[in-house]
Amino acid sequence: MKICIVGAGAVGGMIGTRLALTDAGEVSALARGETLEALRTQGWRLKQGNRLYSRPVAQASDKASDLGPQDLVLVAVKAPAMLEVARNIGPLLGPETIVLPAMNGVPWWFAQGLAGVGPEPLTSVDPGGEIAKAIPLARVIGCVVHLSAATEAPGVVAHRNGMGLIIGEPSGRPTPRLKKIHDALIEADFEVTSTPAIRHDIWYKLWGNMTMNPVSALTGATGDRILDDPLVRAFCSAAMLEASAIGARIGCIIDQDPESRHAVTRELGAFKTSMLVDAERGRPLELDAIVTAVHELGRRAGVPTPNVDALLGLMRLFARTHGLYPA
Repeated sequence: MKICIVGAGAVGGMIGTRLALTDAGEVSALARGETLEALRTQGWRLKQGNRLYSRPVAQASDKASDLGPQDLVLVAVKAPAMLEVARNIGPLLGPETIVLPAMNGVPWWFAQGLAGVGPEPLTSVDPGGEIAKAIPLARVIGCVVHLSAATEAPGVVAHRNGMGLIIGEPSGRPTPRLKKIHDALIEADFEVTSTPAIRHDIWYKLWGNMTMNPVSALTGATGDRILDDPLVRAFCSAAMLEASAIGARIGCIIDQDPESRHAVTRELGAFKTSMLVDAERGRPLELDAIVTAVHELGRRAGVPTPNVDALLGLMRLFARTHGLYPA
């Protein structure tokens, strides 16, 4: 295959390196700045265990037109950057190109074909439907990432833990192209699950981080301190129950109670969420894909969400005050 990684940061860099270590095909990168320069001069680099893995990048550019049509385009950018990606991705898309978004939160395609919320793209993550027009649903294979990695330097990724990837057709059907991607990722040593219910897996992961991420960014607290405060924990639980009610309406049933999920989160100890790290570094926050989309889906599904709404209002005000979210 011809594979292009769009967004060669922590997750994209790790997946790109692992694929490049196999015979899956040519692995290129659409990148920019210092990351682009590092890929051109040093190739893919991944610290995993006690080893540094490296492979030459097939081609790296900041222009999609330099790379041409691909068989697989893996998009691993933060949600606020997705609109810019959609506006520039065209030259990578041939007649049969698959797009695999390895991103946090609710993706732009989530509501398409979903009963009970209408056919229109979610305005929270795809205002005007521009992303959906550039990357039609027929191209998409959904993905949920269950791994942690960090960028130590431009082009250098350090794997922390986990190797899990869940992938699935939005239609729920097993297809030859899904198996092809599954097999390529297995060969790259990922723990891959192909699912007939990818929207459920997306919603379940979101349910677990839709409160911890924004609350940590707002307060500056690590996960253990959030859960140690009974009032804050109760607020998080109330918002999670609202998301569970939305899930029941849209076919993404959560069969777990918030306290059980908190117990899993507590095992991570004094960790910083990705949104807290972004806030500390002055980066745009993934607020829309993680909280605003839940608010919008609640409205569409007819589920009251007073706690989600309060969380969204507080976070939006915080982020705008700190220049981390557009006015």
